Amino acid sequence: MPDPTDAAAATRSAPAPGKGLREGSVGLLASVTLGLSCVAPAYSIAVTLGFVTLTVGDLAPAALLLGFVPILLTAFAFRELNREMPDCGTTFVWTARAFGPLAGWLTGGWVVQVATLIAMTALSQVGATYLLQLLGLHSLADDSTAVTITAVALLAAVTSIAYRGLHLAASVQYVLLGLQLAALFGFGAAAFARHGAVTPSPSWLNPFAIDGFGPFAEAVMLCLFIYWGWDALITANEETRDGERVAGQAAVISTLVLLATYLFTAFAAISFAGIGTDGTGLGNPDNAADVLSTLAPLVLGTAAAKVMQLAVCVSAVSALLTSLVGSSRGTLSMAAHGALPSAFARVHPRHRTPGFGTLFIGATAAGLLVLLRLVSADFLGDAILCIGLLIACYYGTTALACVWYFRGQLRNSLRDLLLRGILPLLGGLMMLAAFARSAHDMYDPAYGSTSFHGIGGVFLLGAGSIAAGALALTIARSRFHHFFRNGRATVAELTITED
Repeated sequence: MPDPTDAAAATRSAPAPGKGLREGSVGLLASVTLGLSCVAPAYSIAVTLGFVTLTVGDLAPAALLLGFVPILLTAFAFRELNREMPDCGTTFVWTARAFGPLAGWLTGGWVVQVATLIAMTALSQVGATYLLQLLGLHSLADDSTAVTITAVALLAAVTSIAYRGLHLAASVQYVLLGLQLAALFGFGAAAFARHGAVTPSPSWLNPFAIDGFGPFAEAVMLCLFIYWGWDALITANEETRDGERVAGQAAVISTLVLLATYLFTAFAAISFAGIGTDGTGLGNPDNAADVLSTLAPLVLGTAAAKVMQLAVCVSAVSALLTSLVGSSRGTLSMAAHGALPSAFARVHPRHRTPGFGTLFIGATAAGLLVLLRLVSADFLGDAILCIGLLIACYYGTTALACVWYFRGQLRNSLRDLLLRGILPLLGGLMMLAAFARSAHDMYDPAYGSTSFHGIGGVFLLGAGSIAAGALALTIARSRFHHFFRNGRATVAELTITED
């Protein structure tokens, strides 16, 4: 069986396979914008900061910093792998070359797609709720049927934009992301300008002050979720100018921008409201679900607070659009390499987008949203909570794939040892530790809103998604013989023959 490092040497001089996408249509700024948009910074910090504060108090900034560490280490792994193998399939291709087609299909393909689909159901629902509230239709915003119908309409709208091309999607994202960042930094500046409940302190960044491993791990897992999504920008590497270099740079830049934005907002919110358990304090459980909606009227005034509400709304819609762009390119690559039906490899002749894949994923997300809503609102909520398990699974696997793939080159230089070995290894181990910890916590029937025979519903959904992937893998092996038969070199060989 060929060694993957030999395959790497054979393909280093080969250009990325031409799949029909519009090459060179995205630059560094657009790439960073796509990465930030998929994370939905306004929405993510709004719905997470309160829960982090409930867990660790005014050490929430320390938890945000700690949660960033494995993300940054993983971003280095993504950057190095993308430099060597720029392919819109990203972690699917990289994991397949490092660990073989079975691992590539399951963790790099199935797990990524399922996590994205579940996230899209949540984002469409959040966007729909905020949109109805902004329009003054509060009774409809409280009606699950109206919210679901509006969410499906939003999915149809973003599917239409994604179908028409990455350039259009990036242009829309400039406006949506600009509104988010302006709202967050405007909120922070106004909060600091007022006489808040407490004075900001550097001690809020001290992770060693967190009391016990349990709160520490829980807070970091919450923070892990709010950084997830930046890797969607790398799926546009074949459409990015100098994609093998620029996409990796954009990944690191976007994570650093997220860290700065979150820390600034957290310091501002805690200094203004404090961590009290009553009133507007961030320690009040009633405020945890949406901190910014609670504080914005007090910090900005009623009229300006509407801008913050709009920012959270467009944040969800923006992330929905980028998720669809990334997911459709992932399935395009899988089909191009023979791991999915050829229909997913179809590229629209005029728009140069994966037309079938885009429509399929948009429709699947809408169908999943309706199904989960019909089963139970609690079931949908638990499905969203299980995403953390899936994130840690495929991020950790990708980071370890970097170490294994480049294992023969780690002695070449100190740079290779650090950026292709030590740092990705640490990131991968931290991600897998987060996976194990979250699986342990989710097993508790009290975790989330549902349980079955004493087992937490969140655990069953997360583990069940991976188990369903194993079943789907069995079916795929019977259909896509060429991909699964040829071992680790399969994707590398197909890359050469496609050229």
